[in-house]
Amino acid sequence: MHPTNTPAVLVTGATGRIGRLIVGRLLDAGLPVRALVRRPDAAATLPAQAEVFTGDLTEPESLDPALTGADAVFLVWTAPPDSAAAVVERLAARVRRVVFLSSPHRTPHPFFQQPNPMADLHAHIERLIAAAGPEATVLRPGMLASNALAWWAPAIRAGQAVRWPYGTAETAPVDDRDVADVAARTLYDPDLAGGDHVLTGPESMTQAAQVRAVGEALGLPVPFEEMTPEEFRRVSEGSVPGAVVDMLLGAWNAAVGRPAHVTTAVADLLSEARTFRRWAADHAAAFRPSAS
Repeated sequence: MHPTNTPAVLVTGATGRIGRLIVGRLLDAGLPVRALVRRPDAAATLPAQAEVFTGDLTEPESLDPALTGADAVFLVWTAPPDSAAAVVERLAARVRRVVFLSSPHRTPHPFFQQPNPMADLHAHIERLIAAAGPEATVLRPGMLASNALAWWAPAIRAGQAVRWPYGTAETAPVDDRDVADVAARTLYDPDLAGGDHVLTGPESMTQAAQVRAVGEALGLPVPFEEMTPEEFRRVSEGSVPGAVVDMLLGAWNAAVGRPAHVTTAVADLLSEARTFRRWAADHAAAFRPSAS
């Protein structure tokens, strides 16, 4: 446990899939946590011990109350780029340490080298942070294991085959819990400050093998059927931005026939990295057909 006079840590994106986990990890470590939310009602799902602040990255001055007296900030950018410079300037003026959730856009593996507006924004914010001068740690998770919930769970719950493009494309999904654990550690452990970490799962797996792993966790056969890129574009229209669809299809196409980029960063920092099969077993209930 940390002493009661320990400075607070501010978590932006606190109700997101990574931010929510980080809030819990920091509380478990005994740190005072501030959770930034855009709407007060969104805080209802956060732990009661977290101090909730309402603020918006598009209105940099709205962050001041949450930053005053804080020592470190977990930054995940969830807004247009226009206000990034002003937000980073405010962070640098008020806190000692920033942990930024970026992406592996510097990684030479072709999976990460597709045109990607979000990666361009991440690179821009990294430059702003470097120029502003706070103690900065950059985390670069690859594909998140939890994407499987959005991509494949609806079909599996309905008892249908998973139709998906580029089934032979290999990725190394990283468990969201590992990303949160690394983020929490880098927020409070001075020995881990200032790093730049590409976070992946420990194993390269084809997308079809990942679907099979979910089926194994359920104890049910889950058929995989190849979908054409054109069909993927059609079914994604209206729900996924076109630039994201282009990036995903390009990345998966580039990942066919070659192992995914795998790092040991998670295990180096946490002593162990969760496998995708473990993630699937721990989240099997979210995939289980209602009739089973």
